[in-house]
Amino acid sequence: MRFDEPLLAGRLIRRYKRFLADVVLEDGREVTAHCPNSGSMKACVGPDWPVRLSVSGNPRRKLPYTLEMVHNGRCWIGVNTMRPNHLVREAVLAGTVPELAGYETVRGEVPYAGDSRIDLLLEGGGRRCFVEVKNTTLVDDDGHFIFPDAVTMRGRKHLQALARTVEGGDRAVAFFLVQRSDARVFRPAEEIDPAFAQALQAAAAAGVEVLAYRAEVSPERIQVVERVPTTLSG
Repeated sequence: MRFDEPLLAGRLIRRYKRFLADVVLEDGREVTAHCPNSGSMKACVGPDWPVRLSVSGNPRRKLPYTLEMVHNGRCWIGVNTMRPNHLVREAVLAGTVPELAGYETVRGEVPYAGDSRIDLLLEGGGRRCFVEVKNTTLVDDDGHFIFPDAVTMRGRKHLQALARTVEGGDRAVAFFLVQRSDARVFRPAEEIDPAFAQALQAAAAAGVEVLAYRAEVSPERIQVVERVPTTLSG
């Protein structure tokens, strides 16, 4: 995914109220940007960190700026949780994810499991594969990418729905998209949300496939590039 317009460079002042970030731009202006990320963003924000903002041309938006990525001194980190579904869909269609190859169509936000919507539904040859995408931006001190960065009851609900999908005869995948490059292995963050870690282990035991892929993040583009080794225990 290439950005349609060049991103604006700036420095982070603070992120607050979950969805707001104050930024000083290169020309000295201070602006407030929308921060489309409901997580804690632990290890993703720090005072004076370099950031990149996209700008919306929609005159009805209260905040035209969107926080897209931050730099921690080692790598860019993609923090816009509106991007992962598109990135994974793009990667599947490009053949970058061989585990999800061989399907004829890819649809997004399809209703399933009662009141849920699946991020991506792959179909073809009488087969269906339900893919739930989770944006992963946190690392630990031992070189692991970890998810979640805050307790997520919604995430547990998604895993339970995927397990029921497998019971019904379809394929299901929990797909963790890592948007940073400074660790090596993915694992569930059981120290943050032990219930989610247990739910992921239970889902895997029920036949839900767990995939983690890393995206290369830069101010010019974000692209899924490689599979990340996964462990389900701490």
